[in-house]
Amino acid sequence: ERGRVGGAHQPHRERRSPEMALVNVTNVVALENPTWFTNPLNFEVTFECSATLDDDLEWKIIYVGSAEHSAHDQILADVLVGPVPAGVNKFVLHASPPDPKLIPADDLLGITVLLIVCSYRHKEFVRIGYYVRNELQPDEVEAPNYGNVFRTILAEKPRVTRLSDNWATTTAT
Repeated sequence: ERGRVGGAHQPHRERRSPEMALVNVTNVVALENPTWFTNPLNFEVTFECSATLDDDLEWKIIYVGSAEHSAHDQILADVLVGPVPAGVNKFVLHASPPDPKLIPADDLLGITVLLIVCSYRHKEFVRIGYYVRNELQPDEVEAPNYGNVFRTILAEKPRVTRLSDNWATTTAT
C-alpha cells in the first residue's frame, strides 16, 4: 500500500552539471540499526533538489528475499513525497519488516540485499543498495523462528546506482 509523506550517511556527493538529475540524494541513515528482524525499518533520507518539482517523488524499499528468484522480493514501503521545493529536503522513510513467511527457509539467515529506489514520473533515477546480514545471536542455539533473528544493515558502504533520466523534459519550476 502506498503512503504519503509531506514535504543521513552520505552515499555519494557530487556537484550538479546540466546533464545531472534535478534530485541528488546526499545522505541516507539506517536508523535503529542493528535490530531484531521483526522490527520496522527506518531510514532518514536527505536530498537536494535544484528546482521545485511539479510532481511527487516515489520512494520504495525493496527486500530481496532470495538471490535465486525475484518472486521472493518484497516491497516494504511505497510512498510519495511532495510537494518537493528547491533546496535541501529531509524525511524519514518508514517500512514494515519483511514477511518471513515469504522468504524461503534456507534464505532467512545470511546475507541478502535491501534497496531504496526513487522515481520521478514513473522513471527510476536512483537505486541505493545495502547488504543485510540476518543471524542468530551467539547465545541462541535453537532454530531460527523469526523472533530470534537479528538484522544488521551494512550501511557503511551502500552501492549507489544512478540511472539516466531525461530531466530536461521534466517540468520543474
